[in-house]
Formats: sequence, structure tokens, C-alpha cells
Amino acid sequence: MNYRAVESSREFLVSLDNGADWREEIEEFAHLEDIESAWFNAMGAVQDADVWFYDQDDQAYRSVTFDEPLEVAACVGNIALLDDEPFAHTHAVLSRPSGQSLAGHLNAATVFAGEVYIRAFDEPLEREHDDVTDLDLWL
Repeated sequence: MNYRAVESSREFLVSLDNGADWREEIEEFAHLEDIESAWFNAMGAVQDADVWFYDQDDQAYRSVTFDEPLEVAACVGNIALLDDEPFAHTHAVLSRPSGQSLAGHLNAATVFAGEVYIRAFDEPLEREHDDVTDLDLWL
């Protein structure tokens, strides 16, 4: 187990732009506010979504694309530096009109409406390659 104490000094409420990419909007905001590490929660709706699932045996992401309107019932993630740029590691639970849920790593989605709460940390965090999982993790 790796851990560290972090201090937070800034909190933000962000409304994502209609038609923008969900994850890219969060990363752009982090860049504008010079945020190198943070935690966020969000909700809203998207017009489509590209959801990834990490295959632990093959150590590769599998992508599933949904070209339909979906509610963002829950979205949680963190921001850390990856290749010296803010990267928003984003997971979401999406729902269809029937109530069926879809979930995973939200790689991309077109915003219909999105509201995000971001708590920025004072200490920068950087993603580093983990040989065991073959993922870039914050340590």
C-alpha cells in the first residue's frame, strides 16, 4: 500500500459546456486553474459515451461505444499529472431511459449537461507506470 497525506485549499463548482467532451472539459479546467492533483464528483447527461473496461488478464482496455442519450447517474475521478499534463481519471455510472445501468472508465462523452465539484490538492501527484498492472497509477 502506498499513501500520503494531502492538503486541499481550493474547491470549485464547474458547469460543463454543452457539446464539449466530458473528460476533456475537466482536463481543460485543471489546466486553466493550474491544478496538478484533485478529486472530483459529477452528474448530468451525455449524448453518447465511450466506456472502457480494463481486461486484467490481457492488461488492455476494451472499449464499448454507446451512441445514445444517457444520464450520468454518478461520476467520480481524480486528476493527476500524466506526461506533465493534467489527466482526469474518470469513472461513471450511466443510465438508459429504461433504468438499465452502464458503468466503467469514461474515456469520452459528448456533454448534454454536466455539473462537477472539484477539490484541488496543494501537492502535485504524478501518474507512474506500475509493472504489475501495466497501468499508470498515482503513487
